[in-house]
This record gives sequence, C-alpha cells and structure tokens, in this order.
Amino acid sequence: MEIKKGNPLVNVDFFEDLTGEITPEPRKEMEDAGQRIRKIREEKGLSLVDISNLTGFDIDLLSDIETNKVQPQLGTVIKLSKALDSAFGRLVSGVGDKLYSVVRKDERRNVSRSTSKKGKRHIYSYKSLASDVKGRHMEALIVQLEEDPAKEISVHGGEEFVFVLDGVVVLEIGEDRYELEPGDSAYYLSTTAHHIAAKQGKATIMAVLYEG
Repeated sequence: MEIKKGNPLVNVDFFEDLTGEITPEPRKEMEDAGQRIRKIREEKGLSLVDISNLTGFDIDLLSDIETNKVQPQLGTVIKLSKALDSAFGRLVSGVGDKLYSVVRKDERRNVSRSTSKKGKRHIYSYKSLASDVKGRHMEALIVQLEEDPAKEISVHGGEEFVFVLDGVVVLEIGEDRYELEPGDSAYYLSTTAHHIAAKQGKATIMAVLYEG
C-alpha cells in the first residue's frame, strides 16, 4: 500500500471562515433525511423489503435509518436515491426552488450527521451549501470528519471532489493511502472502494458529490 503526502499548493487563508466546529442543530434537523426517505418510499408504494432487494441493505438497517436510530452516510443515501428513483439532493437536504444559490457564511444550514451502520459512532457532520437549487445533480458540502478506526469502506455510483480546509485527512482508494493536508485535494470515481476520515481528532473538508 502506497503512502503519499502532498504539500499545499494554494494559500488556504482564503478558506479560514469555512473551518471550525460544526455546531449540532436541534434534533429535528438531523431527522430530516430519514423522514424524507420514508416519505418517498411510501409515495412510491415500496416496502422495506423492496428497498432491501434493490440496494442490498439489511431491512433492519433501513428501518433504523427511517426511524433515525442510524444517520445514513452519504454513500448510503446515494444508493437509496437510485433505488427510489429520486434525486440525491432531495434526500440529503430537500427540494430546492431556485435557479441558483448564493450562500453567505452565516446562512449555511441543513446540518446533518452520519453515524456507523449500527448508529453507535459519530463519523462526520456536514452542512449543505446549495440546497436551494432546483433539479441539481451535484451536492456541495462542508464536512467535518472524525477519526474512523473501523474504516467503513464506501462504494457507490457517482463522483467526488474533496478539498482539505483544516486538519489532516486520510484518504484510502483501492490499495493506495494518502495523507492530505490543508490545500490538498482529490477527485475520484465513487465506484472505487474508498474511505475518508480525520487522521487524528477532527478535520474539515469541502466536498462536491455528483450522483452520476
């Protein structure tokens, strides 16, 4: 396994206001993803068994997601969006109604968190940067990563771009391992097995996900 470490190529002071602790929002905000998934599933007349057959996820996991015992990771949401034939962004942060979005630094919202598959470990939190745009195919997020010693590998459709804002990030893609520092970035196809986490403590990245 190759270990690679890059040096920042840009002045990251420009991004200073994007970093810092992502403060948890009231519990209701964190429940929206599960509620949206259940609502769309029921609208389409699908059962948990149907969704399990389409995604390969255990029925118990799907039930825990819908009842907010587990906060789904973004890769899980992408798989669910395809099974439900629904836009990824709708599940993550709701349906927008604008042709474009300008978000001031004090206007970011839709704070959500993702946990391990059993819901016992907090893995990362994120804020949506463009939830107002209607029919979007990309999701722009500020993500606060934490350490993930269990290394829950993710494989799903789409593409991802990440830019490190603060801290040191460990990115594993296939057999390769990279340590990314502020100013470093990576772009990869999400169909390749990957894992991303803070090396120590917490780290903040900007991530753009394209569901494909």
